[in-house]
Amino acid sequence: MARTWLSVRVDLVEGHGECLWPRPGRIFAAARTHTFQQLADAIDGAFARWDRSHLQEFTLADGTRLCIPNPDWEIEGEKAEDLQHVRLSRLRPGEQFVYVFDLGDDWAHLCTVGPQRIDPVDALGIIPKRPVPYWGWGDIPDQYRRQWYGYNGESPPPKDPKLADLPPLRYDWGPESPRHRP
Repeated sequence: MARTWLSVRVDLVEGHGECLWPRPGRIFAAARTHTFQQLADAIDGAFARWDRSHLQEFTLADGTRLCIPNPDWEIEGEKAEDLQHVRLSRLRPGEQFVYVFDLGDDWAHLCTVGPQRIDPVDALGIIPKRPVPYWGWGDIPDQYRRQWYGYNGESPPPKDPKLADLPPLRYDWGPESPRHRP
């Protein structure tokens, strides 16, 4: 297959009122025929978004906003298009744009199109049906900044049971494992 796909680097810059440094990121392979909605779904999956019921939008370098249109939110003179229908073919090598997930918590990502097109078989070993990440780095923060199960923003962290609380499905799990014997 020819080098026809885009490589898009996505860096998580900020969210939930905090700037992130070093910035976690992922690199995606995406066909020019994929839509921005498909790219948004891939980004949300790769950045561990489990509550997807939030608004999202892209802002392109020329100021065009891509979102799910709603006449109640239109701003006079603003260019807005439906991200469900706009294809990635409008992107150019080196172009930068912004993706924001959850307009309340404002998870903002800087997206940069790679300088050259890629062959998905070379990069991934397959030709996927949707955009997919193929490289990444950094710790991804929880969407709501929860630190553990049951976290309410005030409770102290639970005591670390050192694997003793797990069922003995592995040799070193459970209270009777060699790790926990005196």
